[in-house]
Amino acid sequence: MTGRRGFGEVLRTHRRAARLTLEELAEASGVSARALSDMERGRSRGPQQRTVTALADALALKADVRKQFMELAREGRLRDHWTRPTGLCELPRSVDDFTGRAAELVWVSELVYAESSPGVGMVGLITGSAGMGKTAFAVRAAHAVRPSFADGVLFLDLLGMSQQPLAAADALRVLLRALGVTDDRIPGDTQGRASLYRSLLRDRRVLVVLDNAASEEQVRPLLPGGGAGRALITTRRLLSGLEGVRRLVLGPLPLPESTHLLTGILGERSAADGEAALTRLCELCGGLPLALRIIGNRLVSRPGWGAAELAARLANEERRLDQFKAGDLKIANAFGMSYEQLADSARRMFRRLAVVPGEDFDAGLAAVAGGVPEEDAWEALDDLVDLGLLNDSDAGRYRFHDLVRLFARDRLQEEDTAAEREALTGRVTSWLLRMATLSGRWFEPGHGRPDRPDPDLHAVTSPEEADWWLRVNADNWLGAMRAAANNDRHILVLDCAESMHWFSERWAHSPHWQEVFTHGAQAAAALGDLTQQATQLNYLAWVHSVPPSEPEAVLRHAAQALEPATRAGATAQIAWAHEYTASALLLLGRLDEAIASSSRAAHLFKTIGDIDSSVQSHAHIANCLLDGGRYAEALEQYVGLLALLDDPGSGMTPIVAAHCRPVALIRIGSCLGHLDRRAEAIATLTEGIDLLDTLQMSDYRQAGALETLAALLAGEGRTDESRRAYARAAQVFEAIGDTEAGSRCHARAPATP
Repeated sequence: MTGRRGFGEVLRTHRRAARLTLEELAEASGVSARALSDMERGRSRGPQQRTVTALADALALKADVRKQFMELAREGRLRDHWTRPTGLCELPRSVDDFTGRAAELVWVSELVYAESSPGVGMVGLITGSAGMGKTAFAVRAAHAVRPSFADGVLFLDLLGMSQQPLAAADALRVLLRALGVTDDRIPGDTQGRASLYRSLLRDRRVLVVLDNAASEEQVRPLLPGGGAGRALITTRRLLSGLEGVRRLVLGPLPLPESTHLLTGILGERSAADGEAALTRLCELCGGLPLALRIIGNRLVSRPGWGAAELAARLANEERRLDQFKAGDLKIANAFGMSYEQLADSARRMFRRLAVVPGEDFDAGLAAVAGGVPEEDAWEALDDLVDLGLLNDSDAGRYRFHDLVRLFARDRLQEEDTAAEREALTGRVTSWLLRMATLSGRWFEPGHGRPDRPDPDLHAVTSPEEADWWLRVNADNWLGAMRAAANNDRHILVLDCAESMHWFSERWAHSPHWQEVFTHGAQAAAALGDLTQQATQLNYLAWVHSVPPSEPEAVLRHAAQALEPATRAGATAQIAWAHEYTASALLLLGRLDEAIASSSRAAHLFKTIGDIDSSVQSHAHIANCLLDGGRYAEALEQYVGLLALLDDPGSGMTPIVAAHCRPVALIRIGSCLGHLDRRAEAIATLTEGIDLLDTLQMSDYRQAGALETLAALLAGEGRTDESRRAYARAAQVFEAIGDTEAGSRCHARAPATP
């Protein structure tokens, strides 16, 4: 009786007789509810013996009933075996140390069971650059879902990276034979083969894995047209022309998964290598599964090697790519296959982008490196992204994977002459520094928009554009500054460093300024420009005065600046050296000495008619009074300074007055708070903070003002306002890297009632 019915029908009968739901039988047998559902619906007619045994045990089948149940499953397996020729399109073995990609495996599982629209086949497209493990992932996923495909899983390499990818007609012939179609029944034309192929997939529960696809044209005839069949495609190309497919992009493995994979490859010896060495190896592999496998295989095949020793070899960028080879596995070969697919113009762009000093870049900089119009650069960049040789972002910026960058550099070394490489580096370096100088000048009094724009540079039409360009390209122009300094291009370096003075006030907590002004001081010294040498050294003194301050470093740089300034008779720089000395003395609590030093600076500024700088020296004297607890005297000084800032006839440069005004208001507010004039203090601090917002100066001054305001609001019982001010102060402190102050503000915020 049971022999005439399918296995799924018999399984359902026994489950219902046992009064079990699918979920209850799954729990009792250890077989997933989804797999059970496939069996009962006939999608899996012949499950493996261990699965059937687990089900028979869970259903408590006895004697003849159990025997018939087991034999029915065996007959189903035999029928599946003989429905198609063996050995054709067989799924490759999966690696036993496959690691990670849990979310991606869930994605494939959901694809298998998703309902497709009528006439639309369910297709998953897996993309990613060379070395990301697309094939290994697809094979692993196919093995995982294999029980859900009663009519089999087919695997076909489309040879997409070879010189002669498999033609669609040839691929269809192989797939049709694997589906049991004899040669004499296979149509002679591609269209006929595709039609027969789709009709077979419509009625069969088959998963087709199409590995290493070359183009949309190649894979379109190989896609199911609806029904039970499913397809997974792997490709380095984006295949953006394919319609109605679900897309999955494989990126680098996170560090924990990378470490897990490498540890799995190494097996027992991983403990001897040590966690730190293995972590460093994983970092150098950049999350590329192929790189991790090569490194793991090298260590396993050479027991005498240590992970720390290999990590030391990989640390040398000049030889790093050479270390990524094990037998017939070589990561440069994987990148090279993609490189060979490019047109000559895109290859040239790819290797020339290796000289870009920062981590990312835009099409404008790519055009400079490639020596082409920006429109041509866009086209080449699209080709590089399409093949996974570059990654792009929503912000219109591009970046290399670290190992791909090294490959590009190697190609540049091999394919371009020394003279071409030198000219390329010089062109990119010069362009970046001139762009940075142009942008920095926007913030200097009396500069801004140039009268005669440089036709070779991008137009910068506002301070906002200049600010954005400098911040987003900081690694690039700073890298260019290093290159120029190493090549003795002192004028270029000094011009750029000098242009950053006013902009650095807007971005006071950037980590770049010490290096920028150090290069500036060295360039000025090389040029014999004593005044500029003193200027740059004074800028370095300022860098170390920004919280968290280093007063000893401030004193050292101010003293260094005083020597060339005195030799050159540069009164302004002598005065600034005294002013920065005063700043350090204030930080050290030596208030009388600080007042004396600021007074000397103010006198010197007055002698040369520099009202802007003189005002700042007087403000520093008031700061000393404030820190010394002499609040009434300090308040009188600040009020006088504010009147000067607000006086159009004072002779002050308007932009300098505008930047000084919010700081004066904040100091006045602090004095008023100490004098218990809370309402006035709150109003004045709020005005100063609002002005800082307008000037986009979110730094230690704003954070300190917000914390002071929050405390005053709390004292007035304005709890909600105080909480908001503390929260904002904490946000600014954390943004500038002062986590201790940020935690302090969070802790002091009034509790929610």
